[in-house]
Amino acid sequence: MVSVSLCMIVKDEEAVLSRCLTSVGDFADEIIIVDTGSKDRTKEIAGQFTDKIYDFSWRDDFAAARNFAFEKGTGDYLFWLDADDVIPKEELTKLMDLKASLEDPLPDVVMMNYAVGFDESGRPVFSFFRERMIKRGPNAVWRGRIHEVIPPFGTVIKKEITIEHHKRKTSDAGRNLRILKEMQRTEGLGTRDQYYYGKELYYHKQYREAERALAEFLKRPDGWREDQVDACRHRAYCLYGLSEEEEALSALLEGLRFSIPRPELCCDIGWWFFRKERYPEAAWWYRRALENRKTAGNEGFIQEELRGYVPCLQLCVCYDRMGKRGLAARYNEMADRFRPGSEVCEQNRRYFRKTGAKPDVPHMIK
Repeated sequence: MVSVSLCMIVKDEEAVLSRCLTSVGDFADEIIIVDTGSKDRTKEIAGQFTDKIYDFSWRDDFAAARNFAFEKGTGDYLFWLDADDVIPKEELTKLMDLKASLEDPLPDVVMMNYAVGFDESGRPVFSFFRERMIKRGPNAVWRGRIHEVIPPFGTVIKKEITIEHHKRKTSDAGRNLRILKEMQRTEGLGTRDQYYYGKELYYHKQYREAERALAEFLKRPDGWREDQVDACRHRAYCLYGLSEEEEALSALLEGLRFSIPRPELCCDIGWWFFRKERYPEAAWWYRRALENRKTAGNEGFIQEELRGYVPCLQLCVCYDRMGKRGLAARYNEMADRFRPGSEVCEQNRRYFRKTGAKPDVPHMIK
């Protein structure tokens, strides 16, 4: 069986570190903890799980810290977690099965799902695949001072194993933008950094600067396709913030250049028409979101609610305002299938009962 080194960088994580390390169970053969300047009980808690604890002077460079941690690992594979990550029990079982099943020729990189957003019942609603388990060697190197990544190499496999990210504390809100601006000033921004620079500006509501940064990213030929689609969406959000709605639609439609219309993009386009009270056009795009929820694949940032629940609810409203209440009631029932027990769906049912409307066809989801 292969051996696995869990390599983590931490700082002031006393509230969550035990939760994280407990969830790892017996999966890791060794645990490497690199502390970047904690002033709380983080290292004391880490000592309950491992004696391999190291200090690293923080210098606004996540890749440097993660590479230091990887250098300490001795296993066949290097596995990383953040302190506020959790491995659910059923996912830990999958991890143990994966570890037992790996044999020559070993894959170089194992991608796993990373769930970072959840609804009120705890179901993941925002996720994406990330490199999670990397064969130790000269290619297992992190790149990027912020939003660090290991460029894919060798044989890459994807496993439906989910790591959950449950943040408890508020991080330095200006840190990422500060680092990216310093990079822009001293060394220039690579294509991937340019993308994240635009998004950080958007998060800080610097809409004009963000729109320009994302437009610059989209001019570059070497951007990742999923980032390009997401950049079109966020560029549109910036233009909404600038009250430039026609330009926002153009930005969204540019996203169609890069891939099969993703459900997330279809919902954004549908919302543009919905806000204009152009309900037939809006409904057309929301139907595309439902139709493409499986064919669009699972690359990039996946917003599960925009692949089922939200387009169904929006179709319910669109058809109600078009006077097609039977069809509206049908899509309300479909929405409830995506999020069982939804209070919004129940309120809609009460409304339809008052109007005498009933679902006009069986609510089947393909």
